[in-house]
Amino acid sequence: MAEKIRLNLQVSAELNRTLEEIAESAGGTKTDVIRQAFALMKVAHEAKQKGRHIGLVSDASKLDTELVGLL
Repeated sequence: MAEKIRLNLQVSAELNRTLEEIAESAGGTKTDVIRQAFALMKVAHEAKQKGRHIGLVSDASKLDTELVGLL
């Protein structure tokens, strides 16, 4: 297993509430939510480097919302 590094993170009360809500809804912890957020950010970063676009769809054949300004 890879070595783990401990990070200390200060967030606003609003962001903490959001983390708690997502964690509860997903059945995980705030740490899980942050790890998943970093994983999504990595995918977005790699896609942007390849000239790809990030978006949300309800139908795989059309783009409903493109996420811009993420990176």
